[in-house]
Amino acid sequence: MKKLIAILSLALLPLTGFAAGGNVALESADIDPTDHASLQRGAKYFVNYCQGCHSLQYFRYERMQDFGLSKEQIEKNLIFGDFKIGEQMKTSMPALDATEWFGVAPPDLTLTARLRRGGADWIYTYLKGFYADESRPFGVNNVIFPNVGMPHVLIELQGVQEAAIETDAHGNKHVTGLKLVKPGRMSEQEFDQMALDITNFMTHVAEPNKLERQRLGIWVMLFLLVFFVVAIMLKKEFWKDVH
Repeated sequence: MKKLIAILSLALLPLTGFAAGGNVALESADIDPTDHASLQRGAKYFVNYCQGCHSLQYFRYERMQDFGLSKEQIEKNLIFGDFKIGEQMKTSMPALDATEWFGVAPPDLTLTARLRRGGADWIYTYLKGFYADESRPFGVNNVIFPNVGMPHVLIELQGVQEAAIETDAHGNKHVTGLKLVKPGRMSEQEFDQMALDITNFMTHVAEPNKLERQRLGIWVMLFLLVFFVVAIMLKKEFWKDVH
């Protein structure tokens, strides 16, 4: 029961506090699912900055061969701990400890690009949307996920942003803009590219066979078109004697 209450509480977080989450325009993530270099960088960033808390339990390490990595590269650079290349990309953080530290275990992110409205655009905007907020436990908030319950793990790379906030007639606070007040180790352009790479990787993880599905879909549509023509000709041939 306690676990259920914690999950429901996390789900309701976006409905409290700032009202900006559903009204903020998403930034366009101009990702390229055929860009293997971007996908490889995104995998590297995810493993180093995200997988400590979040898992990709419906995606196996070996599937990273789909975008040009060898088994040796995956095992040497992207697998830590006792995990094997044929296993799912799970986090090593114990769920009970995570619940104690954060109130609820960090969610699995495999299907985020498919579950969130806006997909890749939502992920991209989220990664860039952290700003300083001393009222929050980790000192940060997020422009599209108000009262987010996690720290900004990329803050050393992006730097610190401050939000311009307006209050409407109903007392709801809205984030109207973000301003970088303390630069990080990356330039703005470098961090934007990093966010795009992570977004590209997470979008691929959510549907690894998307490009193959689209390729086969073209052939299926061509087959149906040819079959439709043949069916019309057969229909005319069969019914000509009836009339």
